[in-house]
Amino acid sequence: MLPRTKNIVLTGFMGTGKTAVGAELAAMTGLKAVEVDAAIEQRAGISINEIFATRGEAAFRLMEAEAISALASETGSIISTGGGAVLRDDNMEALRRGGTIVLLTASAETILERTAGHTDRPLLKVNDPLAAIKEMMESRRPHYERADLTVSTEGKAPAEVAREILKRLKWKQ
Repeated sequence: MLPRTKNIVLTGFMGTGKTAVGAELAAMTGLKAVEVDAAIEQRAGISINEIFATRGEAAFRLMEAEAISALASETGSIISTGGGAVLRDDNMEALRRGGTIVLLTASAETILERTAGHTDRPLLKVNDPLAAIKEMMESRRPHYERADLTVSTEGKAPAEVAREILKRLKWKQ
């Protein structure tokens, strides 16, 4: 059973439902929902898109690592990470020390459908977003596989996914 003071960390590729599932988990558990990307934007004073455009992905990843370190050191939160947070070993180590890492998954086609029309996805601003999604998912797969628990969001409502996570974590109110 997950100790009530530990964090539940949601990771997974963009569009897998981390924000929506995080909100449901927060409502069901009374824990606070925090998003790494929102913490970065607040700290930087600009959007993720602007960070990528003006400072580049490397600068963003450094800011992401700093935000994760700070958020993971607290307890009693639902932490939703960006899809690439798993790329740095120090991020995964910090998140694991502070909680249980739950990987949310969906097919590349579902992710494309969920992210279509969003202008806040800098890594999908390419000619063939489906191919880019598949390539990034495959390259990140070994990192994602380090999660403690994997839950598919395919065809499920966020509340259903949240209930499944809590059941599998043996969460007691």
